[in-house]
Amino acid sequence: MHRIADKVARGEKTDTAQLLGRAGMVCYALVHLILAYLAARVAFGAGGQPDQKGALQEVGSTAFGQVLLWVLAAGLVAFGLWQFLMAATGYTWTSGGQRTRKRFGAAARGIVVLAIGGTAFRLAAGDGGGGSSDQTQQEFTAKLLQLPAGRALVVVVAAVVLGVAIAAGVKGVKQTFLEDLDLGGLPSKTRRWVGRLGSTGYLAKAVVFALTAFLLGYAGFRADASRAGGLDASLKTLAAQPFGAVLLTVVACGLAAFGVYCLAAAWAHRR
Repeated sequence: MHRIADKVARGEKTDTAQLLGRAGMVCYALVHLILAYLAARVAFGAGGQPDQKGALQEVGSTAFGQVLLWVLAAGLVAFGLWQFLMAATGYTWTSGGQRTRKRFGAAARGIVVLAIGGTAFRLAAGDGGGGSSDQTQQEFTAKLLQLPAGRALVVVVAAVVLGVAIAAGVKGVKQTFLEDLDLGGLPSKTRRWVGRLGSTGYLAKAVVFALTAFLLGYAGFRADASRAGGLDASLKTLAAQPFGAVLLTVVACGLAAFGVYCLAAAWAHRR
């Protein structure tokens, strides 16, 4: 077992793995920047599908869309695999429970990113890329509701998503994400801006996760899978509130900030 762990650790730290992982993180940043654009469009009444699939479809609508989709898909898969390597042997600059939490977070991020990469591959291949985030969430909720104690299970999942939202908010406030970056060679003003971008981005993601948790919990209490929703429904729910356009514009700016932060993190992430 130790030999396997050592091999995985060496693989995670190789220049090739680092290069592919960081290039993939740039692709992850691009997805968030396009998400921010789509969210802003919804805020100003232009409509659209502000979720990961919608972002990928936006890429595919450009002149070189198919080529870009293949590149984006490959990059996202590379980033997802890098996250699994980080989950197995990374975050050696931390210790104890903090390292364990970061590794669990990397594993969860790897699963999400690989799912987005799979959607990108399907869109690039021309098969439609599956349903929207709302459809996926509703199908998942419907399957849970069919199980014994299904309503309770859906509420538990909603609580877990709410926990993720709280964790993202705390991360944004405390700026613990800076521990994973090597910014020592940068001017102090630049370091402050990286911190501000990251904080804004994580707080925006906390809002989105919290809305998703609310919709999922409501679906559980009502035993109605159609009440659940993913990123698309969460952002549109926010837009429907009083001053919703303003609130959604703020969240869109936060998602854009997270995308820019990911660009900085791709360059400065610790090995």
